[in-house]
Amino acid sequence: MTARINQKMQIAIDIPEKLFFKIGEVAEIVQEEQHVLRYWETEFSMLAPQKNRAGQRTYRRKDVEMAIRIKELLRNEGFTIEGARKKLSTEMRSGAKLKVVTPEMASQIEEELQNQKPAAEVAPNNDRKVINKLRQDLESLRDLLNSDSQSK
Repeated sequence: MTARINQKMQIAIDIPEKLFFKIGEVAEIVQEEQHVLRYWETEFSMLAPQKNRAGQRTYRRKDVEMAIRIKELLRNEGFTIEGARKKLSTEMRSGAKLKVVTPEMASQIEEELQNQKPAAEVAPNNDRKVINKLRQDLESLRDLLNSDSQSK
């Protein structure tokens, strides 16, 4: 088995070592209903499983990985269908590849992430000053917007 690492969420998803997958298997891997996968096929041209002689969908590994990426964009990152379509087109044009790693590599990555210090601890002193100034400016802007909306 292999695992795919989502670079934002750092979640490992097991994808069995097979050439072809039935829609039910893909639905289980992606943790979405079959009708959702069929709908995504109509909305995302890059998700196009082939059909066998009996008319059943046969997904390849790249289709499974694409379904996982679509789910990440829609469910985890909050993209709309149109936004996810554009993001995937951009990623495909730039040659971005989905990263497939072994479960051992996934464990090592998760361990390294847990040992990393938060960005605030790592940021040099000057960066902290800039961040604090930005925070103050944003809070002032928020207060200004709130006071304008209350006066109307």
